[in-house]
Amino acid sequence: MDASPRIVRVNCRTRSTGSFPLPSDQPLLGARALTTALVHAEVPPACHALGPHNKLALACGPLAGTLASSVNRLSIGAKSPLTGGIKESNAGGTSAYLMGRLGIRALVLEDMPENAHDWAVLHVSVDGVRFDNGADLAGMGVYAKAEALFSRYGDRVGLTLIGPGGEMRLHAAGVTNADPDNAPSRFNGRGGLGAVMGSKGIQAIVWDAQGAPRAACADQAAFTAAMKQLAAHINSTPQTAETYRKYGTAAVMDVTHALGALPTRNFSLGRFAAKDSINARALHDAILARGGEGRISHACMPGCLIQCSNVFPDQQGKALCSPVEYENLGMLGSNLDIGDLDAIARLNRLCNDLGCDTIELGVALGVAMHAGALPYGDAAAAEAALEEIRHGSPLGRILGSGAGVTGAVFGCRHVPVVKNQGMAAYDPRGVKGVGVTYATSTQGADHTAGNTIRANVDHHSPDGQLETSRGSQIMCAVLDSLGCCLFLGAALGDWSVMLELVRARTGVSTTLDELKDAARHTLRLERDFNRRAGLGDAHDRLPDFMREERNPDSGQVFDVREADLRRMAEI
Repeated sequence: MDASPRIVRVNCRTRSTGSFPLPSDQPLLGARALTTALVHAEVPPACHALGPHNKLALACGPLAGTLASSVNRLSIGAKSPLTGGIKESNAGGTSAYLMGRLGIRALVLEDMPENAHDWAVLHVSVDGVRFDNGADLAGMGVYAKAEALFSRYGDRVGLTLIGPGGEMRLHAAGVTNADPDNAPSRFNGRGGLGAVMGSKGIQAIVWDAQGAPRAACADQAAFTAAMKQLAAHINSTPQTAETYRKYGTAAVMDVTHALGALPTRNFSLGRFAAKDSINARALHDAILARGGEGRISHACMPGCLIQCSNVFPDQQGKALCSPVEYENLGMLGSNLDIGDLDAIARLNRLCNDLGCDTIELGVALGVAMHAGALPYGDAAAAEAALEEIRHGSPLGRILGSGAGVTGAVFGCRHVPVVKNQGMAAYDPRGVKGVGVTYATSTQGADHTAGNTIRANVDHHSPDGQLETSRGSQIMCAVLDSLGCCLFLGAALGDWSVMLELVRARTGVSTTLDELKDAARHTLRLERDFNRRAGLGDAHDRLPDFMREERNPDSGQVFDVREADLRRMAEI
């Protein structure tokens, strides 16, 4: 293994850099655990999220830089301008893989330029970190910006970049990464982290691992054997070998629909009449029928065998959007009463090009439609409204500031947010464990913090949901902190293969119980940061309307007691 994985610090005001070894007593510290540790220790919780005291930490896991399946996710952390608390969002793409190749465990952006529009591109290579002029990229959409960067730096680099939303410091702005096909579509989408990167004056980070040595392992033979064993687990587990490869994340739509938990018309309903026009089978069949550049299965990161991503083509077979996932089908489809795959894919691509979170913008559009500012079911009106973000108009800035601001401006109380972050495509009245996660997660209403949709529980009963969510939140933090895809968990069985991968890569033996203890520590750090930032028990709750208005399709209100939700602090 690299003798000492590094933490690279970049001062965005002085344009100075420094490289420091990872603490020798914490060789497994990475990804979410590392971003959380850095933000907790170094960011004043009460600071302005878009000011000089916030920091943007990008981190990979201890397995990054190898071709083991599903271990090259990039975590980005900061104080969130959207929630006001700590935030971590992780994504696929090639960035974390190249960081691992370069021996960089974390890159931390500090301070901010004196001139808010003094744009730069960071070039990170074996020679160090270099600031290049990025002024010519200002105002470009993500796709044009990525094309310009690949033209400038070559097509063998990786990219982490922002779009117009991040340049305008909009709270729905995310950070995106290039995938193995160089499509800039793998988003660290949630929490407004693109606005933080924009505040640092950084248009893009170019990861250039040319000349870097092959990723070294403490025990290469054992690592290769463990990789093969992991591949066998993935290829023999129906969920990872069949369902995800054939249908991707969209496969869950039929499940949420059956539970009455598919957000429809701004979470007013839980079933969508046109569901069969936009579900996994419809998506799969449309991609196959159109052929061309379409792909029903696609790897979002180097080495991934699950390949749950896709490339959705237009009617002429030209790639339109990659990927079209369940969250986008739900939040830009059923939530807006839009039952047209092409329309959803166009909205998805537009969100990507703006560099904004599809979930947050889908919730914001739903709130605007509920308030009567836009008509339900009108994809053209939704597309025109999103284009206003590019122009920086008042409507565009309202939507780009997220669902909470949109609800406040339009005087709507039917706003599905927790800690000001929009809910993903699971109505918590129909999947109550996810509701517990939405309410109690340090991350805001984030399903990836602890999704319970596949748990063996009665999703409509309040009983057992606290324990189910707690267990899921801990295991998600384990996987996030290793830099692993959450879907890998389905194939891990007794975890021995993952523990062997970690040992063979790093030389450090650990147990699942030790990883869980470390995850609990990370969650406690996050909760402590939030409390010091002013987010307490009063913020660990769902909106009133979800406790008071019965969803007619699930027949449920959210009835997990708030006193029980407070017990999650015992995590």
